[in-house]
Amino acid sequence: MAVFAFQAQGQSLQGDWTGQLELGPQKLSLVFHIDTAGKKVTLDVPEQSATGIPMTVSYLSDDSISVLVPQINMTFKGRLAADTIRGTFIQGPFSKAMICTRGQKQHLRPQEPTPPFPYSTEEVTFTNDKAGVSLSATLTIPKNFKWGKTPVVLFVTGSGPQNRDEELFFHKPFLVIADALAKAGIASLRYDDRGIGKSTGKFSEATTFDFADDAAAGLQYLCDRKEFGKVGLLGHSEGGMIAFILGSRQKTDFIVSLAGPTTRIDTMMCIQINKLAHAKGATENVVNSAESARKMMLAMSPTVWTKAFIDIDMTPYIEKVACPVLHVNGSLDLNVPPELTIPALRRHLPHNRKTLIKEYTGLNHEFQHATTGNPEECVNIEETFAPEVLNDITIWINKL
Repeated sequence: MAVFAFQAQGQSLQGDWTGQLELGPQKLSLVFHIDTAGKKVTLDVPEQSATGIPMTVSYLSDDSISVLVPQINMTFKGRLAADTIRGTFIQGPFSKAMICTRGQKQHLRPQEPTPPFPYSTEEVTFTNDKAGVSLSATLTIPKNFKWGKTPVVLFVTGSGPQNRDEELFFHKPFLVIADALAKAGIASLRYDDRGIGKSTGKFSEATTFDFADDAAAGLQYLCDRKEFGKVGLLGHSEGGMIAFILGSRQKTDFIVSLAGPTTRIDTMMCIQINKLAHAKGATENVVNSAESARKMMLAMSPTVWTKAFIDIDMTPYIEKVACPVLHVNGSLDLNVPPELTIPALRRHLPHNRKTLIKEYTGLNHEFQHATTGNPEECVNIEETFAPEVLNDITIWINKL
């Protein structure tokens, strides 16, 4: 009886299952987390940094499953066979056979710091009084802290809901950067976006300018502590935009822009949409003008954020930035293309002898060494953030 029970349990659908969906040159991993007792199933799509997607269960037994995600018109039906699930993925008119095997891939992240740390951290909060939002944050203080001299950097995340580590594709780039800065004698403050993690507020109701107000509150918090030397900003992608916006309207000692957009956003999106489409196998452009890119974005995501974001022109903000700027881009960045971004920044950023603008060969939008720059590569790259960029950031800040 005991042997029979063990064998029966081994043939259950209970647990984690991974299948690979091939869509031409594009490959997506689908990870199903199945709870047969609770009749619950969630889905992860690692290449799209999507985790914990709740699935509607139509049928679930020890050997058969039928689940769907109504919002995207997706269905998966399968049956247990020799410790695999043989099934069919269906989305709209598209249908494809798929085999799932037990378990899920463990994503190695060798750069992620582990204790003991040669620096201290402090959990703090600061408030955007204008919005009534409380931002939860981690202040990292280097071991060799010097009152009034140690520089400090406020981290500002990219677009989409992000925690203080800017966690994406199982990577934690802001944690890795904070660790590198602290080891180089530089303090940092990184915070959960409003409505994310321990921060209050509603992310879905905010625009880039609302997020800029949150960052401004963080900058003021650091200045009010009066214990640091230079106080600067480090922003990735949309966070880089926010750094330029703040640099144009309040005192900032320096800015580190990690692939921050520097042009009209609709112009950039026209190039971005086509580059991403080509990376996924398209042979022709999807959009042919900034206006068509605008219409596509608004049709796909008619949110308050999109409506405000698509109308932003970074030129008037960049023209008013007086502090030194370190702007970096990867040559394989398909989201914020360097061939558009860097020339625009050189044209409009006021001269400062300490400013450095640099493009790195072979790095993607996340500053990983990549092959194509397709965002779906990110999850399978073990490197979180290129060491040469980390090195350049720390050297540049310490030389200011």
